[in-house]
Amino acid sequence: MPRIVHFEIPAKEPEKVGKFYERVFGWKIKKWDGPMDYWLVTTGKDNEPGINGGITKKTVPVTVTTNTIGVPSVDDYVKKIIKEGGKVIAPKMEVMGQGWLAYCQDVEGNVFGIMESTMQPK
Repeated sequence: MPRIVHFEIPAKEPEKVGKFYERVFGWKIKKWDGPMDYWLVTTGKDNEPGINGGITKKTVPVTVTTNTIGVPSVDDYVKKIIKEGGKVIAPKMEVMGQGWLAYCQDVEGNVFGIMESTMQPK
């Protein structure tokens, strides 16, 4: 069953927001070495319940915290989302070294991501 695997917090000043979460919750924030400005957020140890996420520059359509759901196939789930009345607002795109991502809306306009991982399990 697909589960939420990642969250994103949009920010005008990602470094400032990252420092806030580090100081308040003790989260670890590290700038990603990838081709875009993105900060990885580690919220706890891998053997503890919970998920990790990221901080991204605030842009449209992402203006609120967004949950990303892990799916086996972005293409298959896009079809399901559209069939059930949802919309794709940012089409399938590659996330270098991670997999494929698309942003969608549910039937009330709530934004969420779907992610197909290409990473090998550890």
